[in-house]
Amino acid sequence: MLTVYNTLAREKQVFTPIEPGRVRMYVCGMTVYDLCHIGHARMLGAFDIVYRWLHASGYAVNYVRNITDIEDKIIKRALERGITPEQLVEQTVADMHLDLAALNLLPPTHEPRATEHVAGMIEMTERLIAKGRAYAAANGDVYYAVREFPGYGKLSGKSLDDLQAGQRVEVDPHKRDPLDFVLWKAAKPGEPHWDSPWGPGRPGWHIECSVMSEHHLGSHFDIHGGGEDLQFPHHENEIAQSEGCHDHTYVNYWLHNGFLQFAGEKMSKSLGNFFTIRDVLRQFDGEAVRFLIVRAHYRSPLNYSEELLRDAKHALDRLYTALRHTPPAGRAAVDWDSPHGRRFKAAMDDDFNTPEAVAVLFELAAEVNRSGSAELAGQLKGLAGILGLLQRDPVEYLQAGPSAGGEGEYSAERIEALIVARTEARKARDFAESDRIRKELADHGVVLEDGPQGTTWRRE
Repeated sequence: MLTVYNTLAREKQVFTPIEPGRVRMYVCGMTVYDLCHIGHARMLGAFDIVYRWLHASGYAVNYVRNITDIEDKIIKRALERGITPEQLVEQTVADMHLDLAALNLLPPTHEPRATEHVAGMIEMTERLIAKGRAYAAANGDVYYAVREFPGYGKLSGKSLDDLQAGQRVEVDPHKRDPLDFVLWKAAKPGEPHWDSPWGPGRPGWHIECSVMSEHHLGSHFDIHGGGEDLQFPHHENEIAQSEGCHDHTYVNYWLHNGFLQFAGEKMSKSLGNFFTIRDVLRQFDGEAVRFLIVRAHYRSPLNYSEELLRDAKHALDRLYTALRHTPPAGRAAVDWDSPHGRRFKAAMDDDFNTPEAVAVLFELAAEVNRSGSAELAGQLKGLAGILGLLQRDPVEYLQAGPSAGGEGEYSAERIEALIVARTEARKARDFAESDRIRKELADHGVVLEDGPQGTTWRRE
């Protein structure tokens, strides 16, 4: 029985989908003005695990993850580069897809773009105005009247009075209330815009997700996910828009992942303490990055450093080494009635407890190493596959990736030749030369492992 931590209820709850056997899930995606950073990988990786486990649990999942392709940052960055916003978006989306594929993230069922749904955003704004929950200002903007929605603050636990007292920015004179937020923004000269009943403009950020989720999932669906920084105001505003428009529950379960932290601070572009996925992948295998994400619980803060990534890679190496020494017999399949299968399922059913699920993998790997059981190796590979891990050829994985000297200098062929030379030196009892070759390879990130079947190697 799957339980999930519902931010709205502030407790774990048994997951019961609206429609038996089917799950409708929406996750806030990227604003595509630059390369994704490793904090984005944490958020998207967390919900990739949710998606995979729902599938493994037998659900048919309609997973929607949007793209925000019109926003102030996009317009500004395109202007800086001397290209159109459309050109910037296309390049950035292509880069994003490459990076996420390197982390073995499954594509969502639908990946709508905001600019494809502007008509729906205008329609929802009109309905909110008609209900008295939004108003058009004299400057061409349209605002949501927060105090006209009684449930405002129920997701974040913030009261209107507390929010009012916490205002620290200059109030827009066109707002009736400082807490009101924009649904439609009047166009500035030279900006992309669409025609509307209030003049040329473009949608506000919050209404995009309300409209795109409704288009693909309906006005009431099962799961909405995103980073905990989106809880307020973005997700709070989504609830106000959607429930204010339809007068019924918007989402049953709200899931939020914890921040990725660097040196104790949240990693973000605004703070300047971020590393792009692309930069990290130049130093580390994508599966090692994924493993760093998977072995932390999605709701917990996750610290990032090169040291922790190296540790994640070494841990993943141990799992792959077990499969290299004992290949699975036939197709890897999961025996859910086995002790390991039951423990893995219990962990994942407990709010996607991946740290405990990963512990099961290491216990299995230890048993594979002790017993040489191809059946247990198949169980290891099958369970790990649910987490998006251990699906590559073990030798290919262990011998891939960057090395200190670069793969061009120490190619697989050169390494194999040095291993042959070392073997000959050992046969001739020239142990000084044998040790020298081992050290040379070690200095360039290549580890030799001697065994009954000869010498194998892997990259650090």
